[in-house]
Amino acid sequence: MVADVIDTLADIAPGSALDTARNRRTVARQQAQASYLSLFKPASPGDFPLVERHAVAVFVAGLHGQVQAETFYGTGLSEAGGGTALKAAISMAVKAGRTEGPYGAFPKGPLSVEDKAGPLYRVAADLKAPLGPRLAAAFEHTHMLVFHPRDAAAPSLQALLDAGWSTDAVVTLSQLVAFLAFQIRVVSGLRVLATKV
Repeated sequence: MVADVIDTLADIAPGSALDTARNRRTVARQQAQASYLSLFKPASPGDFPLVERHAVAVFVAGLHGQVQAETFYGTGLSEAGGGTALKAAISMAVKAGRTEGPYGAFPKGPLSVEDKAGPLYRVAADLKAPLGPRLAAAFEHTHMLVFHPRDAAAPSLQALLDAGWSTDAVVTLSQLVAFLAFQIRVVSGLRVLATKV
């Protein structure tokens, strides 16, 4: 049995006040764990291998500055066969990709006052070889989802298809990034609560 990942990342001990609080939302707790299992422990990863799934997770956690999640998914990356060259490339990509956000433009209208320009991330030339074309495209798309969610559009998706991603894998990649954003926010909130109880 796989330990509850949110509990692991938030250092929630069985029987603690936070464990009790999470048990009040049993279905939400179970569904969050089921989402993790379906994304990172699938019966068949299809054409989105586990090494790529964990590489994207390390990148997302790094962009959010979440050391525990970055370490956790880094362990998964090692277990999936990710070597030192890949890990080093991901670390460099994280450093180059860190920024503040969100950026982007809303359609013309009342929300346009919230428009904010920001840098578009492109994988550096020296990282393209160790990452490979699929992960390079995935990192650029992932960075857009994390920091430019309003700007995600067809050209970004086409770049993934051009790099060898199938339509199904693109959908799973987007689900994975969305799940990680949720998981990281929940863990951050629980860690803050832990200081108050």
